Amino acid sequence: MVRVKLDAVDRKILSCLQNEGRITNVELADRVGITAPPCLRRVRALEEEGYIKGYHANLNQDALGYGLTVFAMVGLHSQAEADLQAFEELVQGLPMVRECFMLNGEIDFVLKIVAQDLAAFQQFLTSELTPAENVASVKTSLTIRTSKHQPGVPLPEVK
Repeated sequence: MVRVKLDAVDRKILSCLQNEGRITNVELADRVGITAPPCLRRVRALEEEGYIKGYHANLNQDALGYGLTVFAMVGLHSQAEADLQAFEELVQGLPMVRECFMLNGEIDFVLKIVAQDLAAFQQFLTSELTPAENVASVKTSLTIRTSKHQPGVPLPEVK
């Protein structure tokens, strides 16, 4: 089932799954107004077409002992494509780096880093991030609190 454009039912499915990934197929079908077999076919097609990249549990980082979130703005000496890719490969192997975005402007990358505490973060910063090849500068900001955490995309409400 290859579709060029998502219809209203597809959008409802995506919205429901984004908000509640553990919903059963029967409940999902009921919410979007179709029967279970075509709903399951649509979900599988949305997965195959790349609209659904995966399913994840939203873990409580504080309860797991990761009480510190830091954003690091990283500048590189060189912005040649090979150097950008090398940095991206480096951060793939750094478990404390949870998200990495390449930016346009004065900063090359912003990293979201989650650590158990300030000491663990400082150790990571001084032994792994700052001395990494091609890293020219690292500016960090420690978070005080999270006011909003809403993964995903802002899908419009479909009635």
